[in-house]
Amino acid sequence: MSPAPTRSTPLLGGSRWNTFPEDGAALTARELLTATEPLLRGVIDAGGLTGADRPVLEAQIRATLALGTRESSLPLAVGPDSASAVRELGAQAGTIGRELASWTAAALKGLLTDPVPLPAGPLVVRSHCYGHLLTAPAADLLLRGPRGGPVAMQLYNEWLHQVVLLRDALLPFTNWQDVPLLITPTGLRHTEPARDAFLTELLVRRIRHAGIVAFARHGVTGAGGPAGYGFEAGGGTALPAVLDRPPLTAPRHLLTWRPSPTAGEPVTYVAEEQDYYAAPRTPVEDLPPADTAPGPLTARTVTGPPVDGTRTARIEVTGDGATVRVDLGQALRGHRYAHRPTPAADDAPPGTGSRATAIWSALSAPGLVWTRAGETTLDAHGQNDLVVLALLGRLYPENVTLHPVRGSAARDAGAGAGPGRLVVLTGPPRTR
Repeated sequence: MSPAPTRSTPLLGGSRWNTFPEDGAALTARELLTATEPLLRGVIDAGGLTGADRPVLEAQIRATLALGTRESSLPLAVGPDSASAVRELGAQAGTIGRELASWTAAALKGLLTDPVPLPAGPLVVRSHCYGHLLTAPAADLLLRGPRGGPVAMQLYNEWLHQVVLLRDALLPFTNWQDVPLLITPTGLRHTEPARDAFLTELLVRRIRHAGIVAFARHGVTGAGGPAGYGFEAGGGTALPAVLDRPPLTAPRHLLTWRPSPTAGEPVTYVAEEQDYYAAPRTPVEDLPPADTAPGPLTARTVTGPPVDGTRTARIEVTGDGATVRVDLGQALRGHRYAHRPTPAADDAPPGTGSRATAIWSALSAPGLVWTRAGETTLDAHGQNDLVVLALLGRLYPENVTLHPVRGSAARDAGAGAGPGRLVVLTGPPRTR
């Protein structure tokens, strides 16, 4: 239940549909939807709606949040040949949209069966049209019918637009229900310029990871910042989901919000090498071959100090008393770029003549490890996920395949013209 208004808190009603402070508040998805209920209350009052009208409004929000409908607010076509970022964000849109629609249906039912008058009287809110298409029954109910009109229509338009902005602001996050978004007296309208840039890149070209991070940062902080692979803001950090998931199955492009009491002013995580093409390289043929299975290695992430609103981080890998450090930004880049086998290739036999190299040799090599001849296998089976991620950060991200341990992609040594391939075998960690 919302706290009772004080003298300094304006009452809901008139042109005021919320009591958010001028400097904003941090709300989760469910909290924001609850805060938008006065708009729905206003629609019910202005249109004289009853329980018989509920199916029309429920069908409208589901159609607006779905993909592939005439009324969809996100015209994103997703198929098996779509880029991995499109597939991941499209799946997010479907999951989040269905859940938000379910929540709003429950809220609408409660408002229709147990009405609560607004303290300052009926709402009359001016809401600029953003082109959200209505179903024919919703248009008849809210606009063309005898109970509809500009007051009910604009109240509903504002509510619908806030829900769409909410769905879109949450797309970058795996744990979207936990993300604290910045909400101002205009709700989430402050995200509109960043949302326009994000959707333009998503729908028109191949979206960059930095574009996803920038949009996520706007949703949480309301401000931009340097391009990077993650960010830290008051209350937590947003970093790629692979940091606590297996690299073979983790999303390539999505972020996970991790609450942190030590997080302060906004800081962007950036890679040490902005242009990895210019990084020094070590041919894998110059490394010693693997003659014994590597022992268990331990790994942890270490962050550097903030400098001009940015910071770097590294993965420290330790084994047999020695420690190597791999830039976290390059490791995450390697994970995004690594090929993953199709299910049909999972049980393919190892390539004929494939060379094996010890992963410690690759981890401790200077620069980025690469090859131009044949296929080289680096067996990281049994190592923990952070060690595998560090290994991906030490390999030049071209023709690297991340493969489950039960098979290796078949490719004869030296087959074809062009560079060879580095195959990283991975699987569940060994029992310690």
